[in-house]
Amino acid sequence: MKPAFFRVLASLALGLGLALHAASAQAQPKLITIAAEDDWPPYSSIKADGSGPEGLTPELVRAVFKSRDIEVKFLVVPFARCLHLTQQGKVVACFNATITDENRDEYWWHPTPIFHEGLSIFALADFKGSGLATRDLEGHTVGLTTGYTYPSEVMNNPKIIRYEANSDELLLKMIAAKRIEFALVNTLPGLLRVKNDAKLNGKIKIVGQVSNDGFWLSFSKKHAEGKAMAETFEAGLKAFKADGRYEKLIKDFRKRQGLGPAAP
Repeated sequence: MKPAFFRVLASLALGLGLALHAASAQAQPKLITIAAEDDWPPYSSIKADGSGPEGLTPELVRAVFKSRDIEVKFLVVPFARCLHLTQQGKVVACFNATITDENRDEYWWHPTPIFHEGLSIFALADFKGSGLATRDLEGHTVGLTTGYTYPSEVMNNPKIIRYEANSDELLLKMIAAKRIEFALVNTLPGLLRVKNDAKLNGKIKIVGQVSNDGFWLSFSKKHAEGKAMAETFEAGLKAFKADGRYEKLIKDFRKRQGLGPAAP
């Protein structure tokens, strides 16, 4: 009787253990990997200790996915590599990207942008003009950051003399050195770079704007979960905007960064 009794106990224990393991596995949140650009403060940049990304976008993306019981692991890389990894299906998505005619069909896009940001025209502080637009760049040297996405009317205009550099910071320094006349840099990131660099502060200013663009996560078409995660993120983002969590997150972030209220 004893062997049979112990066999029954062992079977029950094994069954209970398997059940507990299955329940534990089900309770574990899903984990996905997203590539984050490393040099676009205050939206996304690598921490000083190299431990991960910091900025508005990783904070928002993490919060939105967490609300859907999904944990995010970030891979912090230069933006060009961010897009490349997504195109290859090595990561689920990349941020921060704009939608252009050239990349519209390369990724899965969630309909609602995560935020809007102006693309400004920067020049030397002694430049006399103001209110410049894309057409005013024709015939002039204009700096762009390698790997970034720009409006089609800029990229497809042969009259704009384009020069590339590896970062927004280098573009602004090229203006100061009079190597180029203008640079296209997003408004808030550009102003922060000028403000925080003694060699640029007071020497560079905004003289116009090309566009005010939405920014998105570009989800991979080659990753098995790319489309589903784009749909999941869209649902979570819409819920955040509907119940006020989005507005509160933006407000709290800007306050911590010492920034004023976001433009309406």
